[in-house]
Amino acid sequence: MITGTKRRLAVAVAVAMATAGLAAGCGGSSSSTSGGTTTTANLTATPNINVPVDKTVADQVPSSVKSSGTLSVAADATYAPNEFIASDGHTVIGMDADLAKALAQAMGLQAEVKNVTFDSIIPGLAANKYDLGMSSFTVTKEREKTVDFVSYAIAGTSFFVNADGGPDVQSLADLCGHKVAAERGTTQADDATAQDKKCKAAGKPGVTVQVFPDENAVNLALSSGRADVGMADSPPAAYAVEQSNGQFKLSGKQYGTALYGIAMPKNGGLAKPVQGALKAVMADGTYDRIFSYWGLVKKGPAGCPCTITNPEINPTNVPAS
Repeated sequence: MITGTKRRLAVAVAVAMATAGLAAGCGGSSSSTSGGTTTTANLTATPNINVPVDKTVADQVPSSVKSSGTLSVAADATYAPNEFIASDGHTVIGMDADLAKALAQAMGLQAEVKNVTFDSIIPGLAANKYDLGMSSFTVTKEREKTVDFVSYAIAGTSFFVNADGGPDVQSLADLCGHKVAAERGTTQADDATAQDKKCKAAGKPGVTVQVFPDENAVNLALSSGRADVGMADSPPAAYAVEQSNGQFKLSGKQYGTALYGIAMPKNGGLAKPVQGALKAVMADGTYDRIFSYWGLVKKGPAGCPCTITNPEINPTNVPAS
């Protein structure tokens, strides 16, 4: 899962503002939309999300969800451009928020996106605290033991470093001897931890893995020099680099390309209607417009395409953890 960081009293405040812009979408780079070109400073939501209700899908929605009229969606809003906080300081925006709105419309509901920490989302779903988790979840067999997934996108992991003097990291093997920052509960934190053992087993210096509660803290650790390498999903890593005004750069190529999944309570009856809603959103073109708006296309900054054509319930060809 992808983000934000921040210059020192006069300089600290500037860095703080600059890096905060990574997650808050306050940079000045441009992004193409159906209405022309906009800057990330004015990004709010994909224009004209208006998906008609699909009666077949709406009839499949569990009565407990249908009766509320609301689809409760949990997201860790520090992972721009997938999910982050708007300039008003509280609204969750990004690809996942827009897609949640479109899915809810197809299901005859209204989406309510809540900002929560990443590692609390799956436990919250298991406790039926939320209807969906849409927060750049990589689908894994381990996670499928606790929640159901509907696949909806694809992304890999990228390394990013300080542009001035950062290490050359081409693969996980190059992490030996470095301080690595990743968000708690992510596949990146797991990968860095596993690589630490491999480095030591090979007689090399280990990996100092620094795990943070959100992606903003990861970027701040890198910009402040507390970490040598940041790891995140390819879209937020590329976005962090893009928004850093030359402070960060990507290193090497992305690895571990895998499916993103919309998570939901296990056997809770939402998998089929969510899959149907996603197919409806794909069929009317809204899905492609959302991904294009946020730069998650072939020529976008994230090195995508991040889109898929066949959403599956609990896909089987996924990583173990």
